[in-house]
Amino acid sequence: MARILPEPIAFEWNQGNIDKNLREHNVTNQEAEEVFKNEPKFILEDKGHSLLEKRHMVWGITNKGRRLSVFITIRRSKVRIISARDMHKKERRKYEEKIKTDTKI
Repeated sequence: MARILPEPIAFEWNQGNIDKNLREHNVTNQEAEEVFKNEPKFILEDKGHSLLEKRHMVWGITNKGRRLSVFITIRRSKVRIISARDMHKKERRKYEEKIKTDTKI
């Protein structure tokens, strides 16, 4: 798989969505960023939302073990977080399966 995340990893937050995840999903910006520093994490293409720009879904965990689905795009070599929320039950199950069967990204 091609390298998706820029190195070093840097984030870009736009004023319009900087607190959106906290309001809508009770996820802080810090928690959303922690997913990228912790293992295991898995990056999947989000084809359904990649009409105007390529988007990805990242499954991962926070420092406190909270399992999140984070939706991103890469702009100017920075990760732009579009949305972050707790994994749904089906996502958690698939995440656990991937931990057992896949190598980590």
